[in-house]
Amino acid sequence: MKPAPFDYRRPGTLAEAVAALAGEPNAKVLAGGQSLVPLLSMRLAAPALLVDINAIPGLDTIEAADVGGVSGVCVGALARHAAVLASPDVRRVQPLVPLALAHVAHATIRNRGTTVGSLVHADAAAEMPVVLTLLGGSVEVEGPAGRRTIHADDLYAGPLESTVGHDEIAVSAFFPALRPGAGVAFEEIARRHGDYALVGAAALVEGDQVRVGYLSVSDVPTVVDLTGVADDDLGEAALAQLEPQDDIHATAAYRAQLVRVLTGRVVRSARNFSEGAR
Repeated sequence: MKPAPFDYRRPGTLAEAVAALAGEPNAKVLAGGQSLVPLLSMRLAAPALLVDINAIPGLDTIEAADVGGVSGVCVGALARHAAVLASPDVRRVQPLVPLALAHVAHATIRNRGTTVGSLVHADAAAEMPVVLTLLGGSVEVEGPAGRRTIHADDLYAGPLESTVGHDEIAVSAFFPALRPGAGVAFEEIARRHGDYALVGAAALVEGDQVRVGYLSVSDVPTVVDLTGVADDDLGEAALAQLEPQDDIHATAAYRAQLVRVLTGRVVRSARNFSEGAR
C-alpha cells in the first residue's frame, strides 16, 4: 500500500520547522522515519504535511552533559541509534542505554532510526521509552512558545501518545548518569532477535533500592519499585503492580510468566554489575 498524499517540507532551521508545524495541525515530524514511514505506508497515519528535520544543523550531537546540576548524556534529535550505541561517552556515563539499544531492531534500522524519535513515538513495546522512564530522564522540546523540558514521568499519555505538542519538535533527550556503585541490566524475550519484545525488563539497583521497568506489558512504559522484596518474591511483587495484556503476539498469562522470569534475572544481573563496579 502507498501512503496517502501529503505535502513535504525540509526546513533548514529549527525556527522554520516549528513555524511549519504550527501552520498545519495535521503535520508530522520526520527524523529517522523507521516508525513513521511504515505507518504511512499502511495508512495508519495520514498527515497533511511531513516536516523533515534532517537538514537542520546541530541536532545530531551525543555528549556527556550536566542538566540542572545532574550529570548524564544528552542525545540530539538526529542522533542515530547506531551512533548512540557506539558512543564511548554514553557507555561510560550511562551503560543502560547501550545495553537496551543493542536490542533495538536490526543494524540496518539502527543505522537510520533515531533514539529521540523512538522516545516520542511512545511505543510501549520499544526499548528506549522504558529506559528513559526508569532513569528519570527528560526530553527537551521546541515550540512556538519557546523551549520546555518534559520529564519522563510526564511524557507518556497513552498508547503511542506523548505529551509533545503537535507544534513542538523534540530536540534532545537527557539520560542521567549511573551513580557510583549502582548497577543496571536489560533483557527481553522476542520470537527473533530484532522483533518487538514479547516482554522486556530493565533494572536499576542503587544501594538497597531496586526498581524495574517493563516494556510490552502495559499500555505505557511502567516502572515498579521492588525495594525490600525478597529475591524469590520479585516476580510476584512486580505482577502485583502490573496488568499484563493479551494481544495477537502473546496471552496475558504468558506475559505474566515472562515477567516472573525476567524480573529475577535483571535484578540479579544489576546487582552483579553493581558489585563489579565497586
